[in-house]
Amino acid sequence: MTTYSALTTLTGEDAAYRMAEALEALLPEPTGIGVFEVEDGSGLWEVGVYFTEAPDAGALAVFSALHDAKPFTISEIPEQDWVSKVQRELAPVVAGRFFVHGAHDADKVPDDAIALLIEAQMAFGTGHHGTTLGCLRVLDGLIADGFAGPKVADIGCGTAVLAMAAAHVLPGPIIASDIDPVAVEVAQSNVAANGLAKRVQCFTAAGFGAKALADHAPFDLIFANILKPPLIGLAPEMAANVADDGYVILSGILNEQADEVVRIYSQNGFNLVESVQIVDWTTLLMGRN
Repeated sequence: MTTYSALTTLTGEDAAYRMAEALEALLPEPTGIGVFEVEDGSGLWEVGVYFTEAPDAGALAVFSALHDAKPFTISEIPEQDWVSKVQRELAPVVAGRFFVHGAHDADKVPDDAIALLIEAQMAFGTGHHGTTLGCLRVLDGLIADGFAGPKVADIGCGTAVLAMAAAHVLPGPIIASDIDPVAVEVAQSNVAANGLAKRVQCFTAAGFGAKALADHAPFDLIFANILKPPLIGLAPEMAANVADDGYVILSGILNEQADEVVRIYSQNGFNLVESVQIVDWTTLLMGRN
């Protein structure tokens, strides 16, 4: 099936997110909207809108004018088997004791590794991105230092790779949630494929909105591999849902954003334990004071 994209840029993070929110009311209805910082120091942000039918160029022109953005560039995206393409191109990822791989690389798992099977599907978190890789490395180090807290939450779980990694090294329970129902379906599929359905529970929820999260709080460890704005917004809820001697592993943070995230979490009762940079991305390990 042919799909379509419409891309524009504008100045400022807040303006970009306001535009993205407004575009949700566009007809024909978008199948997805993304907001990304242009990492060249210009202060520009890209807003991408995706459709399964040709978008209304006139309506997009009005949106770009109203939000002081550049005119949208509309492109037709030819049909392609993206899953097969990703499977061919993604090599296994090693993060300490963890080995993240697709089924096509199952024969490459080292004998002493913890294997995490992640198939290429429509959810974020194959281990290749610096954010997921950073979280796995921080978890590996935390376990090496003797951490054994039993209760874990993975907020914004994507493929549930972090929840599954925790399930292999911690006693549980492990609660994984995501605001996107598609991501939760992918997470449940991965959890089942890894034989962890009895260890990891997956729910659709915004933040800490799932009843299962409230029932199991406070948590000894919370993952949140999302983006800076929601991380900052969640800081008070993180403080309310983590144990007094617990930890949070935060990622989805550009290197230049890390100081602000540390500052906000420090104001909410956390102290910085470790900061790991992988290319453009920072992962933070913060402890509850």
